[in-house]
Amino acid sequence: MLRLVDNKPYIRVSPPGPEAIKVLKKDARYISPSYTRAYPLVAQRGEGMMIEDPDGNRYLDLNAGVAVCTTGHCHPDIVRAIEEQSKTLIHMIGTDFYYRWQADAAQVLTEITPGKFAKKVFLANTGAEAVESGIKLARYAQRRPRMIAYIGCFHGRTMGALSLTASKAVQRRHFSPLLADVTHIPYPYCYRCIFNLSYPKCNFACLSYLEDVIFTKVAPPEDVSAIIVEPIQGEGGYIVPPDGYFQALKKITDKYGILLIVDEIQSGMGRTGKMFAIEYWKIEPDIICLGKGAASGMPFSAMVARAGLHKWPAGAHANTFGGNPVCCAAALKTIELLQESLVENARVCGNYLLKCLKNLQNKYDFIGDVRGKGLMVGVEIVKNRKTKTKDPERRNSIVQNAFKKGLLILGCGENTIRFCPPLIITKDDIDITMEIFGKVLRAR
Repeated sequence: MLRLVDNKPYIRVSPPGPEAIKVLKKDARYISPSYTRAYPLVAQRGEGMMIEDPDGNRYLDLNAGVAVCTTGHCHPDIVRAIEEQSKTLIHMIGTDFYYRWQADAAQVLTEITPGKFAKKVFLANTGAEAVESGIKLARYAQRRPRMIAYIGCFHGRTMGALSLTASKAVQRRHFSPLLADVTHIPYPYCYRCIFNLSYPKCNFACLSYLEDVIFTKVAPPEDVSAIIVEPIQGEGGYIVPPDGYFQALKKITDKYGILLIVDEIQSGMGRTGKMFAIEYWKIEPDIICLGKGAASGMPFSAMVARAGLHKWPAGAHANTFGGNPVCCAAALKTIELLQESLVENARVCGNYLLKCLKNLQNKYDFIGDVRGKGLMVGVEIVKNRKTKTKDPERRNSIVQNAFKKGLLILGCGENTIRFCPPLIITKDDIDITMEIFGKVLRAR
C-alpha cells in the first residue's frame, strides 16, 4: 500500500532513476514516436492520489491520467467491480448480441445527462470514438453536410474528430485531406479576445461573427448539421466562457435548426463540481459526448442523444468493444461514487484550489490568469500581466521542475498549466500541492 512520507511525495532518486531508464530505453526502441510525453514518468503502481515509479519515487498526482482517474488510482470499489465482473463475463460483443450491463449503463447515462427528454446511447471506448459517432449521427439525422467547430478545440485524433480539432498544428500536419466542410470559429476566450473587445460590452461579437460572416459568406446555416463545442475548452487552455454565451449560442442553433453537440469528454463526470459542465449554463444539448473519467481508467465512452435523432438502422454504426461488460461495471460504480460524494467534493475542493492559486497570482506577475470550475483549473503563464505575452518556456520549466519535486501537473494550450486531480482530493492534498508549487514558482 502506497504511503506518503510525512504526508508528502517522496523522491528517493532523481527521476528518471535506473529502473525507469530501462523502461524508457525499451519504449524508445519499440513504441511509436507519435506519443506525447510531458516528462519521464514511468508509472509502476498507483493508489488514491499517489503514483509510484519503479525506483520507489512517489508522486502526488494532480493530473489523474489527464482527467481519467476520477475516483483516484485503484479505488477499492472500482477494483472490486472489475474483479467481480471479469469472473462472470468479459466479452461477447454487445453490438451483435445483448448485455444486461450495457443496457444498465445506457439507462444511467440517460438519467444523469442534461435534459428530461427521451435519449438513446451509443457506447464506445474512447473520447474520439464518441465524437465520431456524434458526427455520423448528426449528419445522418440532419441530412446536412457541414459542421461548425471552434479554434483551440480538441475532439480527438481519428480522422473525423481530427477534422473538428483545431488545437495544435502538429496534430493536423500532413494528414489532409480531412473531413470536408468543417468551419472553425473563435472560442469565447475573454482573456485574449480575438476582436480586442471586453465582456460584457462586446455583446458576444464572436457569435455575431458566426451569423454575420460565417453564415452569410462561408457556411449557409441550412447546410450546417451541428455545432460542436467544449463547455470549458480543455487542451486549448482550460478556458471558461462568460455567462450568457451558451444561452446565446443555443438561440442561434434553435433559430437555424442546427444541432448542438457538447463535448464533455474532459469536463464531464463531476470534474467541474456538476456532473456535466454545461449544467452551469442550464443548457440541454441535443448530443453529448463523454469519456475519460467515466469509468475510472477503464476504456469507456458514450454518445448520448435525443431519442428522435437515432433514425439510423441496424448496421449503420457499430463497434467491437463498446459497452464491454467489465468497463460497464466500472462505469456504473464510478457514477455511484460520483453521486454519493465526489461531485460535491470537486465543487468544495475546487473552490479551495482556485482560491489558493489566486493567492499565488497576487504574488507573481507571470501568472496572468487563474480560471476554472471545480477541479478543472488553469493557470496561464505570461511574461507579465500588463503585456499578457505568452511564456510557454516558463510554463514548461514549471511543469518539469514540479515533476522533479514529486508533483505531477501538465500543460494545456500554449502557456497554461492545468490542474485536474482525482476527485478524491482533500484540502490537505491541495495544501501539499501549493507548498511544492509555490517552491517551484519561487525558484523561477
